[in-house]
Amino acid sequence: MNQSEKIATLKQVVEDLLQEARHQGADAAEAGVSAQTGLSVTVRLGETETIEHTSDNGLGVTVYFGQRKGSANTTDLRPDAVRESVAAACRIARYTSEDPAAGLADPDLMARNVPDLDLYHPWELDADGAAAIARDCEDAARSLDPRISNSEGASLYTQRSSFVYGNSHGFVGGYPSTRHSLSCSVIAQQGEDMQRDYWYDSNRVPADLADPAEIGRQAAERSLARLNGRQLGTRQCPVLFRADVAPSLLRSLFSAIRGHAVYRKSTFLLDQVGTQIFPDWVSISEDPLRPRGQASAPFDNEGVATRYRELVAAGVLQGYLLDSYSARKLGLQSTASAGGVRNARIASTGQPFDQLLSEMDKGVLVTELMGQGTNMVTGDYSRGAAGFWVENGEIQYPIDEITVAGNLEDMFRQLLAVGNDNDIPGSVDTGSWLIESMMVGGD
Repeated sequence: MNQSEKIATLKQVVEDLLQEARHQGADAAEAGVSAQTGLSVTVRLGETETIEHTSDNGLGVTVYFGQRKGSANTTDLRPDAVRESVAAACRIARYTSEDPAAGLADPDLMARNVPDLDLYHPWELDADGAAAIARDCEDAARSLDPRISNSEGASLYTQRSSFVYGNSHGFVGGYPSTRHSLSCSVIAQQGEDMQRDYWYDSNRVPADLADPAEIGRQAAERSLARLNGRQLGTRQCPVLFRADVAPSLLRSLFSAIRGHAVYRKSTFLLDQVGTQIFPDWVSISEDPLRPRGQASAPFDNEGVATRYRELVAAGVLQGYLLDSYSARKLGLQSTASAGGVRNARIASTGQPFDQLLSEMDKGVLVTELMGQGTNMVTGDYSRGAAGFWVENGEIQYPIDEITVAGNLEDMFRQLLAVGNDNDIPGSVDTGSWLIESMMVGGD
């Protein structure tokens, strides 16, 4: 079955489900169904360690009796199983309390014209071919330096997906997509000191993945750079979050402006729309319709048409991230955010990484964050970290067992620059963040 036929089959499953919901008395219903196939191969120390073929289905159905809601899930797409899932959702809905905010998204917001975002690029690759690519990646890492003493392996993963969503507004839409990734993790040793690090790439298009040898080389270089780490005394100083850890700061922003956090009053950015929360040069956007984007989607998880949107302009918060439920709770309109932010980007101030080091002059470069230390109610931020001590604009030595702490409101306001080193893989487009001052806890 080709991908077009698979999408057509899944659309029929959704249409049959919606009809069954009507037959069982539901006033409205919605369903999302997905089908995925994948291949994962891991090579370690030159030998193929694991080969895994995956084939997964998933279906979620929600029904509404007035404003009473019931949901059910299944991995079985056979007609009998689908009917039983609908029946289970209906049983739940009949016994739940009415919720004035419950219901389908506004019919006027549905994605009536679903654009092709060029997300489907399958990789005709068998296990042997995948193992050969992973082996090249690991070999490049292991051969870079004799101090690379061991390996956790290199892994290649390729996946094909089909997704269809439909609801009682008459909307049924779907699209296929692919995702491919290659990663490598190795261990460097010098004397008694052992350090591990990794690198990776991911893409919709297999030909656009980074060269396997380059991924391996970066994994080895990152591991070697961490050798002979030192501890650091507690101090207040500038902090530079490297581009591969900076996305976590944007995700903290997104968590704080989610509609569900806002109507529950569990965010430090409550009632901050129209308020300046960053310096006036900061612009943050999402672009769900970017062709081949890692988080691109023509509609959100409720069928609402996605669009380009400025989340922060001139440092001012422009709005919240709303699905239909949180929008109703707040008396607002959905922003097509069911399922999260898609292809987020913060504009760069243009400096390359080395210039950011020079501008910081003396401080901490953070290359790894550990633990969960963010309080979204107060904005208090405290994370375990590792990285490098910088003086005179140059990296001096690696540091570990430190904590970086502050408050997200202060950190956002004290953002001095965002680098142009935004060539990291992933769905969040950002360079390194230079923050004026944070508390660094060490010895």
